[in-house]
This record gives sequence, structure tokens and C-alpha cells, in this order.
Amino acid sequence: MIHQAERANKRLFIVKQNRFNPPVVAVKQLIDDGKLGKIFTVQLNCFWNRNSQYYSTSDWKGTKSLDGGTLFTQFSHFVDLLYYLIGDVKDVHAYAGNYNHQNQIEFEDNGVVTLRFYSGTLGTINYTVNSYKKNMEGSLTIFAEKGTVKIGGQYLNELEYQSIEDIEITNLPEGNPPNMYGQYIGSMSNHGQVYDNVVDVLSNGGIIATNGYEGLKTVEIIDKIYASIKESNYRNDY
Repeated sequence: MIHQAERANKRLFIVKQNRFNPPVVAVKQLIDDGKLGKIFTVQLNCFWNRNSQYYSTSDWKGTKSLDGGTLFTQFSHFVDLLYYLIGDVKDVHAYAGNYNHQNQIEFEDNGVVTLRFYSGTLGTINYTVNSYKKNMEGSLTIFAEKGTVKIGGQYLNELEYQSIEDIEITNLPEGNPPNMYGQYIGSMSNHGQVYDNVVDVLSNGGIIATNGYEGLKTVEIIDKIYASIKESNYRNDY
């Protein structure tokens, strides 16, 4: 897509609407302004529910060829925020398994990941679609030189904790509600801001909020995780 857009001299916009969540915007500004200092560690938790009906009512969900894996379909927006806030990932080590969706999906339904960023920051991802009956949490916690902050809620849409040197984040605007998909609740409904950015770029010379290379980076990070899972499973099997 990046190559074809460049050949055709067209703009390529990637939809990463969680970047517009008010607490994400506030924490991003703190990081960019150096208010948190050196970031030591980051923890990403993705605890959702995707039951049997979610997969059985679709001809593509749960398939390796069209779905790709739990990180791609359910949590790529969360992985994007790791890159957006912390930076690129140097290496990973991961384990995963299918504990509750055997004979229904062709990949993992939960996993545990450790990350080392090029900045030296260490991180973890704990993810599952086995949260009993409903989504539980989507959270990102940062431990840094000058503060600790946790963005939480079910969809990284609430500022759950802050302890920052000489700073208190206040008066955050109320975020948009999550998208409703009938049998389940999905990602944040910030797509209006995405469209606003498209209009601003094409009409006013604005800057693309998430460009193609940033979208590619999310894919690269998830690919690194799945390569590590494959290696870990191979070692365990043999």
C-alpha cells in the first residue's frame, strides 16, 4: 500500500483512532515535552472477551489467512500506542497458546510478551480474549523518572492513575463511547477525528495523524512477537 501510494502520488491514511483518546493525547504531550523524563518500563494489558459466537458467526474471524491472529484483529491499536508513546521495539520474547477456543480458531487466544525498546525501556504485554463474559480492561502503565501514569478503562479511554512531578493532568474532555457491534463491544469510536484529519490534510495542508510507515511499524512489531511465539512453541514441542 505504501509503495502503490507513492507510485500514484496519493496520500495514505492509517486509522489508529485510539491516538485521539483524551488521556492518550495528554500523556503523549507530557512525553514529547520531557515532563516524564526517562521512561523505565511500560506495561500493556489487553483483557477482552471474544466468545464462541463471535467466531462462529463469521467466515473469516479466527482464520489464520484472513484474521491473522489475536494481536492483529483485537489489539493492533494497543500495540500502536506502544510505538506511538514509547518508540520502536528492538527485540521481544513471547509465549502464547489457545486455551479456550480449541477447534474454533487457528491461533492463540492469549499471550505474554516481554519487550526491549531501542530507547532501553523495558515493557510487557499481557493479552487475552478469555475475560469471562465481557471485556475487562485495556490499560497502559508507564513508570518513568519523573512520574507514573496509567491509562485504563476497557479501551484505554480513562486516566486511572497519575503521580507526576509538579504536574497534575486535569480537565480532560470526555472521550467518545466505544463502538457497539451487537454481540460485543469493540474499539473506540474516534473515527470522526480521523476523518477530520483527512479533510485537514487534503484541504489545508495539514499533517497526516498516522502515516503508512507508522502503520507498517505496528505490523512489524506484531510480526516480531509472532516469530518469537513460533520459536517458543517449537522449543517446547521438541
